[in-house]
Amino acid sequence: MASAVTQAKSRAILVVDDEPDLVKLLSFNLGQEGYLVRTALTGREALESALALLPDLIILDVMLPELDGLEVCRRLRSSAQTAAVPILMLSARREELDKVLGLELGADDYMVKPFSVRELVARVRALLRRQERVPVAESRAGGDQPEQVLSSFSGEIVLYPERYQVLVRSAPCTLTHKEFALLHLLMANKGRVLTRELLLEKVWGYETEVDTRTVDVHVRFLRQKIERDPAKPEYIETVRGVGYRFAGPF
Repeated sequence: MASAVTQAKSRAILVVDDEPDLVKLLSFNLGQEGYLVRTALTGREALESALALLPDLIILDVMLPELDGLEVCRRLRSSAQTAAVPILMLSARREELDKVLGLELGADDYMVKPFSVRELVARVRALLRRQERVPVAESRAGGDQPEQVLSSFSGEIVLYPERYQVLVRSAPCTLTHKEFALLHLLMANKGRVLTRELLLEKVWGYETEVDTRTVDVHVRFLRQKIERDPAKPEYIETVRGVGYRFAGPF
């Protein structure tokens, strides 16, 4: 426990919700884990705090005064300063449309109220752990090894893992952390069918069963960015009842 708390101490989390009691509950439990917690009660306050603090993660409620959470999420993803910050959305509504909209706007995860605080903390850890796994150029052993560039379809899709860059038909393509991680994993396993459960474990860091619809929504959003016709995908194939496969030619 002590090592986990020490590891969390430098990580800042912004909690955004208009329910003061819930904000206090989350602040206390996240604080016990060693996180530095800041709070906001409205959508506008959330945007101001996010830009001022530049947190490592944002917990964002959908139903907020002034600006709702979906609009806040959209604006955060549109800003270069906060585009890559993991967002865990909360909602009291169970409608599938809300979840899909939140994920399509760039949220990394979604929980429906009421929820287990223990599960929320576990998801926070998983999101931050996944963020730490993103490779950077400085981490290469020796500093002079060539970057392992992934290229498919005669160079139509090119992924530079250490530069965190993707080119689609020679044009730069902006992806969220989860979209980049999904594409990286799929391209690194060309021709192999990856189950939804495996994608959840490797990309989201979840080792327990959660809603695999999260994977489907992120794949759909990724297809909208890289496929010529998302309704007839060439690159990312769906294997019904199993998962997804990055197709050939390789």
